[in-house]
Amino acid sequence: MPVNLHDYEAHAAQRLPRMVYDYYAGGANDEILLRESRTAWDALRIRYRVLRDVSRRDLAVEIDGHRLEWPVIVAPMAFQQMACDEGEVATARAAAHAGSGMILSTLSNCTIEAVRAAATGLLWFQLYIYRDRGVTAELVQRAERAGCTGLVLTVDTPLLGRRERDLLNGFHVPPEFPAPNLGVDMRGTLGTSADMSSALAQFILHHWDAGIAWRDVQWLQSVTRLPIYLKGIVRGDDARLALEHGAQGVIVSNHGGRQLDTAVPTARALPEVADAMAGRGTLLVDGGIRRGTDVLKALALGAQAVLLGRPILWGLATNGAQGARDVLSLLRDEVDLAFALAGVRTPAEATADLIA
Repeated sequence: MPVNLHDYEAHAAQRLPRMVYDYYAGGANDEILLRESRTAWDALRIRYRVLRDVSRRDLAVEIDGHRLEWPVIVAPMAFQQMACDEGEVATARAAAHAGSGMILSTLSNCTIEAVRAAATGLLWFQLYIYRDRGVTAELVQRAERAGCTGLVLTVDTPLLGRRERDLLNGFHVPPEFPAPNLGVDMRGTLGTSADMSSALAQFILHHWDAGIAWRDVQWLQSVTRLPIYLKGIVRGDDARLALEHGAQGVIVSNHGGRQLDTAVPTARALPEVADAMAGRGTLLVDGGIRRGTDVLKALALGAQAVLLGRPILWGLATNGAQGARDVLSLLRDEVDLAFALAGVRTPAEATADLIA
């Protein structure tokens, strides 16, 4: 029985095909950022409080009108049916059971509509901008019709990072796994295996727009009524620009260490972004969250909630929807314990003075 989120990865590694495990687990180039995304949280020290009467604790937060029972949202992750048959629908059910929210990837195996039917509360749709703006607009409007309550524009992927595990494995999406939310035909590239080539990199090269710029944030506003969040921000000046261009908020993220290797870990980027935003807009963070203490630290550094990524995939691979539920339950227990031991009763009490 896994006793922490790291154990779930070990179980998943034994169950998943090598190509799939490496796609989920891998990072860019030498994977320096992949490792530091974890160790940067470990390096932070907590100045805990004592004698605070923590017999009652409330982990709930409100994110733009959505009440979450604790400050964790499931991050957008592609191709979840490669981990279990129900894929993103299983994840949606697990998030609902945990009192959490979910961001659905454009590269999901399940339809937006099926995931919305399984989800409760916060469901945002993660988006890339295509060269064909008409395709992008149609996808945005479909997400809006389906009942998604926010758009998450990923801004750190004009091209795909060099993921050497995928190159060695000739990563591709096997034909039994659909990609119904792409808005374009994917089988010509995503489903093709080639030696020393990533089918995903080829797909992105052909369909996504490397020329996206700040003007496209304003264009996106013109085709939707949904709030827009920019995912992939690691600088304070970019966070200010995001707000100036109409974004509802930002997600401090380096794409799980999968894009630009040796970029700044999110635990180190978060304070600068929080200072720049100065309480304006929504501020979330992902990257390397594995312990309840990480969630406490993120809140103390200025985030309103965190995004949890790969451990959900490890839960799905270990025991399907129940595995994802168990991962979230385990982490929630850790968050609650971290709050109690740090003398924190609510997320509002997780203030900057907790960090040494």
